[in-house]
Amino acid sequence: MTGGGATNHRVNLPIAFGRPNFSDEEIEAVTRVMRSGWIGMGQETLLFEQELAAAVGVGNVVSVSSCTGALFLSLVSLGVGAGDEVICPSLTWCSTANVALYLGAVPVFCDVDEQTMLATPHSVLAKVSDRTKAVIVVHYGGLALDVAALRRVLPAHVAIVEDAAHALGARYPDGTPVGASGNLTCFSFYANKNLSTGEGGAICCPSAQVAAHLASLRQHGLASDAWARYSQPRQPFALQGLSELGYKLNYTDLQAAIGRVQLRRQAEFAARRQAIADCYLDAIARDWPRLRPQARVGDARHARHLFAVRLPLENMTCDRATLVSTLRAKGIGISIHYVPLHGMPLYQPQPALPVTDFLADRIMTLPISASMSLDEARYCWSELIACLATHGGHP
Repeated sequence: MTGGGATNHRVNLPIAFGRPNFSDEEIEAVTRVMRSGWIGMGQETLLFEQELAAAVGVGNVVSVSSCTGALFLSLVSLGVGAGDEVICPSLTWCSTANVALYLGAVPVFCDVDEQTMLATPHSVLAKVSDRTKAVIVVHYGGLALDVAALRRVLPAHVAIVEDAAHALGARYPDGTPVGASGNLTCFSFYANKNLSTGEGGAICCPSAQVAAHLASLRQHGLASDAWARYSQPRQPFALQGLSELGYKLNYTDLQAAIGRVQLRRQAEFAARRQAIADCYLDAIARDWPRLRPQARVGDARHARHLFAVRLPLENMTCDRATLVSTLRAKGIGISIHYVPLHGMPLYQPQPALPVTDFLADRIMTLPISASMSLDEARYCWSELIACLATHGGHP
């Protein structure tokens, strides 16, 4: 994916579902790190972790190579293993479930609320068994689930891990930033995310002790990383005292340099994403109220990573696939988030989930990013309602 932003005065086709917004400042930051001679995990990474922790309002952040790696290490640190069950919604990307499989655990899928598209305390609690070790909740689209309400109903031994791949900058209904709940919370810095470094992720940790354990796990279980040994020559030899199986999941200073600039630009990005979302919301209310956007949760602040809508199939003469292919042919990056997981062979197909099954062929996501212009959002909307009208729908 390429960076750059369109202006408010033209439409650049194709309009990607989500593209990063990079400026000369990100390019200069990468150049600075390359010229330093140290491009692996080092001082830049440590500064990025500290700055992200301060932005979120949490004491400790550990950066890793992806959000998948963040979710995986979170389960490792919680002791999830063979035979354990990990509950998660079926309406999510496969990483959420796969990290349980990596450890020999069983993903158990729960339903979501039709309006918010989020798991609920009731839907999670319905799947809890004696084998449940953890729940991975998904802040779908950037809308924060009320984790405090979930914690109140869960048995004390069941841990909560938050998949916040979409939710950097979001806030829970009580106003607390996502990441500062006290749960292990995992962010993504993939190419289309609200903060993009191409790849990468991070874990917000409840304690320095947990953070130190995760930092060791991301580097083969070593007590010190290459930067620590380089900057502190008296550090012991790398493999001295190795006692725990770890992994190679670290971040790099090249990525962190981009991330530090992107972090400083989050207010700018959030304002643009909200402006695009408001453009869509106003247009839906005015032109096509049967097209249902993802509902809000109280006063929760939406990060606007996705703009998901529910199609009124009962009022249409075509299916979603026809609509999506027609719009993509016009250069509009319509997408689908997601094909539910609970019917897929990999996960030993599980019982029906009524709401998820209802949403499965109705949900669709409109392009939204900090690189989009309002003219591009208006173009997307005009082509969408023209397509709906052509296929017999009505507002």
